[in-house]
Amino acid sequence: MERVTTGKIAVMKLLVIDTSTEWCSAALWLDGRILARRVLAEQRHSSLLLPMVDELLREAATPLVQLDGIGYGAGPGSFTGLRIACAVTQGLALGADLPVVGVSTLESIAEQAGAEQVLAVLDARMAEVYWAAYQRSGLDWQCVIEPALALPESVSVPDDSGDWVGAGNGFVALGDVLRPRLAAQLVRVDASLMPDAAAMAGLAARAFERGDGMDAAHAAPIYLRDKVALTIDERRAKKAG
Repeated sequence: MERVTTGKIAVMKLLVIDTSTEWCSAALWLDGRILARRVLAEQRHSSLLLPMVDELLREAATPLVQLDGIGYGAGPGSFTGLRIACAVTQGLALGADLPVVGVSTLESIAEQAGAEQVLAVLDARMAEVYWAAYQRSGLDWQCVIEPALALPESVSVPDDSGDWVGAGNGFVALGDVLRPRLAAQLVRVDASLMPDAAAMAGLAARAFERGDGMDAAHAAPIYLRDKVALTIDERRAKKAG
């Protein structure tokens, strides 16, 4: 897939990867032009990601060492998937002496929604969701409600006026709870949107422009679930308490 962005273009060359869900994706940001690959990996992220990166670099005729940095889907998302993205990012960046930047998976969903105000909701399994609310501010996003792990009953639309759009596969996995509660407050819902490296590319470029790049040794995932072993009843009791 290839596309060209509009608006102010960050003049730099970046690799961006994401393995936060069952999808595996990689993208190159080439001064505003995006080359991307995306495949339903299920549990094959480790075997698919590096060949995907190599294919993109060869297509662009751009060696890794000539890039300006690497972006990665930092989370929230799958525990194993986030670790894969961080490990690959660190390995590539350390070898090529490149800075890195983490990109929010939920913000990447908002980036794809085609709206100014987005309620991003991602399936977290175990009858929970990862969610956040974003409002467009120029080319960037203002986080109105910070990313959180929650029961679907806890998800809400901010009180601010405006047209809010729901996005993300949380509206599929737990739509029987989310849709009746939020339908009257959302102008539409796009449940097909998922974290994606191509959508993260522009976000990563703007993060590097702001000076958010860091040494690869400091790359870390965003984990929101502190104890996976809790039962659903225990998690409900914990939140109620």
